[in-house]
Amino acid sequence: MQEASLDDFDAMVDTNVKGLLYVTRACLPYLVKNGEGHVVNLGSVAGRWVYPGGAVYCATKFAVRALSEGLRMDLMGTSVRVTNIEPGMVETEFSEVRFGDKEKAKAVYRGLKPLNADDIADTIVWCLERPAHVNIQELVIYPTAQAGVGPSYTTRK
Repeated sequence: MQEASLDDFDAMVDTNVKGLLYVTRACLPYLVKNGEGHVVNLGSVAGRWVYPGGAVYCATKFAVRALSEGLRMDLMGTSVRVTNIEPGMVETEFSEVRFGDKEKAKAVYRGLKPLNADDIADTIVWCLERPAHVNIQELVIYPTAQAGVGPSYTTRK
């Protein structure tokens, strides 16, 4: 953390926390007024368990979790549901942004089958399709090659 870019800190907080706050605030009055809706936030396992070098990112995802829990409480008694999806390793362009290098990004997933965007989309659809009286509050989803935010099975070989 002591060597990280303050611009990177700002980008993570602006995107993962402030972006979520602003969009939620803009949509919420409409959902409450209509008496139905479902807020689905995309958190991360990093919002539950911290890993080395990820303090600020993890803090922003902890914020997503806290905002989801608080929002759920604020909406109690309405028909608006709130779900926080917390994926583990998902192969996206995020690794390229994180490492600034395509080869380093590919190396993150070498030797394992990570989740992909369709896996997460299917999970979200499943949550949305539950009966109106059912709220999946949070869902942690890992690929089978990952059991925590630490090393994957490939690093244990």
